[in-house]
Amino acid sequence: MKPLLEIIILCISYLFGCLNGAYYVGKIVSKKDIRQLGSTNAGARNAGRVFGRSAFVYTVIIDALKTAVPLTIVFYFFDTSLLVLGGIALAVLAGHIWPAQLNFRGGKGVVVYLAAALVLAPITLVIVGLTVLIGLKVKRNFTIIGLIGLSTIPVTLLILSKFILAGIFLVMLSIVILVHRNGD
Repeated sequence: MKPLLEIIILCISYLFGCLNGAYYVGKIVSKKDIRQLGSTNAGARNAGRVFGRSAFVYTVIIDALKTAVPLTIVFYFFDTSLLVLGGIALAVLAGHIWPAQLNFRGGKGVVVYLAAALVLAPITLVIVGLTVLIGLKVKRNFTIIGLIGLSTIPVTLLILSKFILAGIFLVMLSIVILVHRNGD
């Protein structure tokens, strides 16, 4: 793939990331800005708390699709490297967390991170699920257990000798953790 095409694809991927599910669901459901309600985070968890379970589900679907669509299109229709696919995942994550049209105030990136794993390394989600199930039996703090579960993705990829993907998911995980740490 030519470098100019890669740059264009990365820019388009960022724009896909800017399609914030929680924000648009909130505007459609109640004509309110999710960033002014609840935790003020424009993510699925806050949408669910503020607008109900169906808002959570729709937000997850939108955020997962905006991640899966560019990754899947490039994976199947272009001859490209894992590095470019990782760049696409990072661009969508950046667009989700820092959407230009929402004054760079978006979600925390968990759904985008998991959707990228679903497309690029689906086996890792089994380990995430098992970790979360076991973790919730030990401790009831979903945020901490969820972040621990997310951390199994790069570790699993290292064990499977998928070093490029492990590095990409480690960078993405670091961003997600930093955004959670800074809170909203």
